[in-house]
Parts: sequence; C-alpha cells; structure tokens
Amino acid sequence: MFRGVVSDIFFDLDHTLWDFEKNSELTFQKILSKNQVSVVLNDFMSVYRPINLEYWKMYRENRISKPDLRYQRLKRSFDALHFPISDDTILVLADEYIEHLSSFQHLIPNAVEVLEYLSPNYRLHIITNGFQEIQEKKMRNSNIHHFFEHVIDSESVGVKKPHPRIFKFALEKAQVPAHRSLMIGDNMEADVLGARYLGFHTVHFNAHADGDPNLCKTIDDLLEIKSIL
Repeated sequence: MFRGVVSDIFFDLDHTLWDFEKNSELTFQKILSKNQVSVVLNDFMSVYRPINLEYWKMYRENRISKPDLRYQRLKRSFDALHFPISDDTILVLADEYIEHLSSFQHLIPNAVEVLEYLSPNYRLHIITNGFQEIQEKKMRNSNIHHFFEHVIDSESVGVKKPHPRIFKFALEKAQVPAHRSLMIGDNMEADVLGARYLGFHTVHFNAHADGDPNLCKTIDDLLEIKSIL
C-alpha cells in the first residue's frame, strides 16, 4: 500500500511499541508494595486505566498541568475504590511511578520483528507526548532506541499531539515532506487525525478497539505492517 511512496515512518511510543499497560502495572505492583499500600492491584488497575486515559486527554488539550496529571489520576483512582490514603503518600507514589516506570522493558508483541523488518529500507522516528525525562529511558532499556533517527517529544517542542506544530517540527527535523511520511499510532485523535492534517499517510494501531477502518488503514497486530510496507 505504501511501498515506493513512503521514505520515513514516524511511530508513537506508548501503547504502540512500548507496552504501557503491562509496564505500568508492574510499576504499581512494585511501588504499592514498597510503600505498604495494601490496595488490591487488579482492583486498582481496573479503575486507574480509564482515569489515566481521561487525564492524558486533558493534558493533551492543555486543560491540566503535568503535576496535576500525576497527582489527580492517583487521587481519583483511590477515591473510586474508597481506599483511605494520605496526600503525602500519593505524592510519593506519583514520584516513584515516574522513577521506576522506564525500568520495565515489555514491548507490544512483534514490535522488534517489525522494526527489524523496516529499518533497512525506511528511516524510523518517534513522535511522543510522553514525559521527556523517561521516554528515552524506556527506549534504551527496552533496546529499541537504536532503530530511530529522531525522537521528538512534546515537552521539547512545546505542544502536544495532535497540534500541527509537533508534526511540522518532526518533518523539519527529519527533512522529509509529509507526502513521503507515514505516522503509526494507537490514538485516533492525537496520532491519526493530527498527522493527516499535515498531509502524512497514517496507520491506526487499534490498541483500544476504537479504530475506524473507513477513516484510515487500521491494524490489530503490528505484524500487519509487513503487508503494507
């Protein structure tokens, strides 16, 4: 589908290549135990996941600050479980979550195989809304950093996907036109619509079962990339 058309591929990181859900759960398992917070992990994760997605959307839309995101997603989760916990402990957990998250290395199934397949023939890059201080650590610790020529993060650019400026910055950094570029990501709003506005080709990795095959090419497994590139 994109062979002979695309020269550069821009990936999102979390939920697309790096297994955020699995690594996040392992991080909470570690820090809740360390701080003797006796909440049931499965119960906590079941309420935390949707709350976290909600707060990331607010963060993308500049309706909440980074410190508020880190605190409120935990506060809301414990409140939803009616679990008594002090603000001081929540702040400790918020800091330790960021400290330990990048130490876990699980990737989305088939991520390495696909990157190895693509890297001889395409220039690969990352565009991420994740926090600058941990995104490169995630990539290095999971041994995928070497696949990518440029890593563009929202904090460095000053805007978050889907803002056009971050995609324009990525194109300028890679010195490639949009019509030769492909964006692959899990978030329809941030990755697909944001990139399409600038003229990128797009593929939606349907990690959250919210894909729209009528809007763009949608895949459920990263291995499907091998059939289109």
